[in-house]
Amino acid sequence: MNQVCAIPEKELSLLTDIISDPNRLLVGESIPEDYLSDEYVKETGKVYAVALPLTKEEIIQLVKFAQSAELPIIVRGAGTGLSGATAPMKGELVIDVHMMNHIIGLDEETLTLTVEPGVLLGEIQEFIEKKGYFYPPDPGSKHSSIGGNVATNAGGMRAVKYGVTRDYVREMDVVLANGEEMTLGSLNIKSSSGYDLKDLFIGSEGTLGITTLIKLKVIPIPKASLSAIVAFSNLQDATNAVLDILKHGVDPTALEFFEKEGIAISERENNMLFPVQNGQAFLLMTLDGDSSESIARRMTLLEETVKQHNLVELLPLTDPADEKTAWFLRDTLLTAVVNYTEQVTMDEVVPINQLAALYQYTKELEAESGLSMISFGHAGDGNLHTCVARGKVTDQTEWETKRDDVLHKLYAKITELGGLPSAEHGIGVIKKPYFKEMTADINIEMMRKIKSVFDPDNRLNPTKLF
Repeated sequence: MNQVCAIPEKELSLLTDIISDPNRLLVGESIPEDYLSDEYVKETGKVYAVALPLTKEEIIQLVKFAQSAELPIIVRGAGTGLSGATAPMKGELVIDVHMMNHIIGLDEETLTLTVEPGVLLGEIQEFIEKKGYFYPPDPGSKHSSIGGNVATNAGGMRAVKYGVTRDYVREMDVVLANGEEMTLGSLNIKSSSGYDLKDLFIGSEGTLGITTLIKLKVIPIPKASLSAIVAFSNLQDATNAVLDILKHGVDPTALEFFEKEGIAISERENNMLFPVQNGQAFLLMTLDGDSSESIARRMTLLEETVKQHNLVELLPLTDPADEKTAWFLRDTLLTAVVNYTEQVTMDEVVPINQLAALYQYTKELEAESGLSMISFGHAGDGNLHTCVARGKVTDQTEWETKRDDVLHKLYAKITELGGLPSAEHGIGVIKKPYFKEMTADINIEMMRKIKSVFDPDNRLNPTKLF
């Protein structure tokens, strides 16, 4: 199937008036495959053209062009999303902002960092830490763009202590579907001044506007930190220990969990060994604070707490090489699973007291279906990543039937436990049916009305979310 659109000569002329550089305006056969397909969406649609603006003014002109040509728009950053939110579906003009990648500057008087939407998360972290500051949100992909992080309200491993992307956006400039500009939020720390439009846009997956500039809150970097691995004989003991860790004042910065089966896949993928080989399930955590003494006290408290849950081993990662290895294997776990077998990755979230119940249900479904259920995630905030994997099922029809049945049962259980379909990856395309099933009709109706206020022609990412 031809996935590129034939552009009328007059429209192409108008486009080249906006962006004359052929390396920044891709049409026809010059559009790379990366824009035409999506790893998580089997059937994608056509692409009208791909524009790579350098400035807000070019974005405004592109949006006004799309309005006059009655074109839908997709905004794209680093392309690391996991929900199909940037997959082409109906001949969209793709506005790729990855070349708007400048760190404008750090204002130490307001503790804000101003960046363009195409700046990568890892670049922000490296820049700000060299200045003695800390940007806490830490999604797994350090190659994700900050604009994409804002679009999905990305969370990551440090959310248990520091919160998610939304908690660190002070102010953002956006372009609306008609080309108008808005500034949302402000540099003020507090506000009780009307509707909070900034937080409405964060997590809206590119359906309300296009972010062109972001001012991020930064904080002083912690003076000390220490990671540790806690090993258990099974994940049930590990998840049961999580609540006690949170209740007893250990105050972890990050609190990750996974099974030996999962980390073994990452070990094979990366040709390295996890620092602890005893046990079948692990908690990997970091403690940070103002002093090494404070961390030592909390490490003692951690040991006292986890001993009550059939502890196999507790290893403080005092060797920097061990710490680097442990976190690298966790960071690359999802990629390793994706490369290992055909699967569907979920990013569900439940109240933290229901995490053990959800995990137990995945094991029941595994036994019932014959599929492999690989679970890992952010234990401290109830965000489980369940990979529904093909396992030993060889027949394609059987795999697809069982996969869909398991997904529906899992999302129904998540609803029963008071959970939600996405904690940090977004709804995009692949979770749309489950989002609809799990969300009250009145809520969907109000979201549609909000969408119609900001984008009455349904131009921005029109096939996503709902």
